Amino acid sequence: MYSFALAVLLILTGILFWRWSSPQKKLPPGPMPLPIIGSLHLLGNLPHRALHKLSQKYGPIMSIRLGSIQFVIVSSPEAAKLFLGTHDAVFASRPNIEAAKYLSYGSRGMTFSEYGPYWRSVRKFCTLELLSATKINGFAGMRREEIRMMVEEMRVASMRRQVVNLSETVGALIEGMTCKMIFGKKNDERFVFKRVVDESMEATGAFNLADYVPMLAPFDFQGLTKRFKTLNKDIDEMFETLISEHEERSLISSQRHDEMDFIDILLSLKHQYSNTHDELSYTIDRPSMKAILLDMVAGSIDTAKTSIDWILAALIKHPRVMKELKKELRTVIRDKRVVEETDLAKLNYLHMVVKETFRLYPVAPFMIPHESMEDIVINGYSIPKKTRVLVNYWAFGRDPKVWSENWDEFLPERFLDKDIEFRGPDCQLIQFGTGRRGCPGMNLGLLNIGLVISNMVHCFDWELPNGTSPTDLDMKEKFGLTIPRVEPLLAIPTYHT
Repeated sequence: MYSFALAVLLILTGILFWRWSSPQKKLPPGPMPLPIIGSLHLLGNLPHRALHKLSQKYGPIMSIRLGSIQFVIVSSPEAAKLFLGTHDAVFASRPNIEAAKYLSYGSRGMTFSEYGPYWRSVRKFCTLELLSATKINGFAGMRREEIRMMVEEMRVASMRRQVVNLSETVGALIEGMTCKMIFGKKNDERFVFKRVVDESMEATGAFNLADYVPMLAPFDFQGLTKRFKTLNKDIDEMFETLISEHEERSLISSQRHDEMDFIDILLSLKHQYSNTHDELSYTIDRPSMKAILLDMVAGSIDTAKTSIDWILAALIKHPRVMKELKKELRTVIRDKRVVEETDLAKLNYLHMVVKETFRLYPVAPFMIPHESMEDIVINGYSIPKKTRVLVNYWAFGRDPKVWSENWDEFLPERFLDKDIEFRGPDCQLIQFGTGRRGCPGMNLGLLNIGLVISNMVHCFDWELPNGTSPTDLDMKEKFGLTIPRVEPLLAIPTYHT
């Protein structure tokens, strides 16, 4: 029995070695995989750090086999330009993963659907009906009121010298603004979107054995399948309630288009496109609606709240930078009590702070995996069809060739007089992705981030509780589809009178 098992192991090893070293393939360099599991054992608890370390040995275009799935890991802006710029059309699709089966209703949302007519229609619809400049500007009054209430809440806490959980405060603020945009009203106690989004991001980001070693899927060793099913049940119940309420309301009274929220528009989609051949019009159904809604809710809440948490933590940890930002705010805002959206374009140092935080503490360590739709040769390396491409954006900000030897310093001034923009042609800052799969909500996300950060800094001074020194603030991250800080951000506000 043992002899047979050893023989099978040797055969599998030989096959893998032959496939790995075959000169016909010319795969990018990478670690030698083990039978069955490939290189999964090398990922550890923080895969973005582990893959960055491996890339320093094998290069910015690295081949790695995870289970039975072939990956290419992209770890530099220069390499990203090839995959997400020059050859973007080849890598615009998504792989099928178990998380998308349960949380995206079989990859029916914008994030995980394969590249094609359906994805293009969903993206176009979401952009026009929620993320266009006109739609975003239409909610300016709502954002102003939500910010005003948050500032008042912090002012009361300041009077009491109360320790504020900024992570929770920011999460509740962003959740409230998102629900008003999408559902037409603020969230109520029946729905726990923030918890569900947090858990979904963590579970989706996990390296799921079922995706890489399909024969192990029935055993659910990590408990992820059970977790996906539980989350799906929670998500489904919340969206089913909201959709049903909107259906009942539409039966009672008709609405003009400008009075409709995002769910109303989804429900009316069939009627709007009934005489067209639009891909979305004849494939939209209940599961598709829920998948699209989850994309919008998760994308709007998670990225913004996690970004704001990292930026506030970085500012508190670096008093010099906080002082410079306060100086700019005093100069630009003068005696106004709050920062308005129209002020943001004048706050150049604020924009540099946001960019520097995204460089050193990116919200998403990896871009959502891409999948090649055809065989292609890049830089002399053969990339077969169905290869998954994982862009390790976390590694970009740690490339001394791009950011010099002081890359590990939090230094917003490095962006002074430099033309480095989000989605710029050099791919140095692709926090929101780039190319066909770039996030269409980038402008809304940056607006919310800038508005919250500027008012938090303009209206208050912040100190850590229990005499903790700023230099001791814990900046460790926990892994998921996004990487929030391990510890919640606690601070005591002092209101500027």
